[in-house]
Order: sequence, then structure tokens, then C-alpha cells
Amino acid sequence: MATIELMSTISCPHCKHSQQEQMPTTACQFFYECANCHSLIKPLVGDCCVYCSYGTVKCPPIQEGNSCCN
Repeated sequence: MATIELMSTISCPHCKHSQQEQMPTTACQFFYECANCHSLIKPLVGDCCVYCSYGTVKCPPIQEGNSCCN
């Protein structure tokens, strides 16, 4: 079984600010507020969470090969 990464660097699509965050393991994170410009970002169409859209690492359920948010 592969090791699941819990840290991802998320980049704001508005101001390009990047910040490392620990991803939740018990729920999807649909909204994320940028620490720099305070924009509220949400996933791109077809993605389950902000980490899958804007992070360097996909969320834990996707890493495990499962559907997210079920």
C-alpha cells in the first residue's frame, strides 16, 4: 500500500500566492480562502476539491484511488 501524502502546496489562481497546507482526511475541502488576497476559491469543474484543482498533491481519497466526497 502506498503512503498517502497529507501536505500539499496550494496556489491561489488569482494572486498566485502559494502556501503549504495539511489536507483533511475526513472531508473534502470545497472552499479555500487565500491567506494573501482573501479570495474564496473553489474547485475547477470536474475536480472534487481545491487540492485536486490547485494543490501540488491530490486529496487523500484520490491518492487512494477512491472517489472523493462519497
